[in-house]
Amino acid sequence: MAAAPGPVHEALAGLALVDHHCHGAVTADLAPGEFAALLTEGAAWPGMSPFDTPAGVAVRRHCAPLLDLPRHAPPDDYTARRTELGWREVNRRFLTAAGAAAFFVDTGYTTHPLTSPAELAAAGGASAREVVRLEQVAEAVAARGVAAQEYAEVFRAAAEEAVRGPGVVAVKSVAAYRTGFALDPVRPPAREVTRAAGAWLAVGGRLSDPVLVRHLLWTAVDLGLPLQLHTGFGDADLRLHHADPALLTDWLRLTSGTIPVLLLHCWPYHRQAAYLAAVFEQVYLDVGLALHHTGPARCRAVLEEALEITPFRKLLYSSDAYGVAEFHHLGALCFRRGLADLLQERVDADELSLPDALRVAAWTGADNARRLYGQPAPEPARDPSERPARKV
Repeated sequence: MAAAPGPVHEALAGLALVDHHCHGAVTADLAPGEFAALLTEGAAWPGMSPFDTPAGVAVRRHCAPLLDLPRHAPPDDYTARRTELGWREVNRRFLTAAGAAAFFVDTGYTTHPLTSPAELAAAGGASAREVVRLEQVAEAVAARGVAAQEYAEVFRAAAEEAVRGPGVVAVKSVAAYRTGFALDPVRPPAREVTRAAGAWLAVGGRLSDPVLVRHLLWTAVDLGLPLQLHTGFGDADLRLHHADPALLTDWLRLTSGTIPVLLLHCWPYHRQAAYLAAVFEQVYLDVGLALHHTGPARCRAVLEEALEITPFRKLLYSSDAYGVAEFHHLGALCFRRGLADLLQERVDADELSLPDALRVAAWTGADNARRLYGQPAPEPARDPSERPARKV
């Protein structure tokens, strides 16, 4: 049962969020089937609609009003209205409604034409920063051509150049997809990297050699920026049991005192991630796309489980929205409501003081990310009359 609205709800409703991990929104009008396919991490199976999922139901309930449709609008009406408005207006409405002060954008996954970080920011009335995906850097090095014995040096130079780009705040790895985390935690010696590079360069394709993935993770340590790691929930390309962040324990011991490590998404391993954040100084987490995939009906439970033992300065907000701007909005909505409900209930039960609850809300929604990534505080809020109303 949701807590009665109170001051924590009011504070979170007005908080300018920092979405520390997301992707761009599609820059094209989507056919009904194309839009529906982006509602799920799985396939659009014959005879089954992606609208008939927790995320699909949440879109029809909480996103339809922003398109001037009634709540629970039928899927056909929803997609027709999207087409009528056009992708630019759709993106503007949902990105503005997210109420974010900043988006940190992973630019390394582009199976659709997407907004750049600057375009995403402009549509949402926010700022944007870039997160560099290191596998993409490595694969670009291989595609240009490099001798095996030079791979390590050339990859490092390319990564250093990439992170010097304007607005870059972090790097990311999708090792969970490529090899999983059951890797030898030790930095691989140069001869092993050269041998593995020779084998990979001979065949090309995606970077999936365990030695080279280890080398990539240690290169991330050397770069000195926060490292985002996909863990847990993802699409069918993932072997979920290999994406348990607890498998990183030995590597985290070896990298203690170096760079912040951000465990993204985490579900259903958010409790394991919480443990790691509780025992390793450099570890932080979010619950990412689990927010909009569980929807307002269950996102509180996910947040509550993540916060069972997580230090309050260790949990961050992210939407991990990709493709459809509805998820930028829905992730923010779920986060605000779920966190407000659980914190307000603890205040009402006298398990948490109101000042403490308000601090936790501000830390989790924005301040933890600003401190971790070195981002400045937002400018003073504009007059509310200048901002579009947020419909729910």
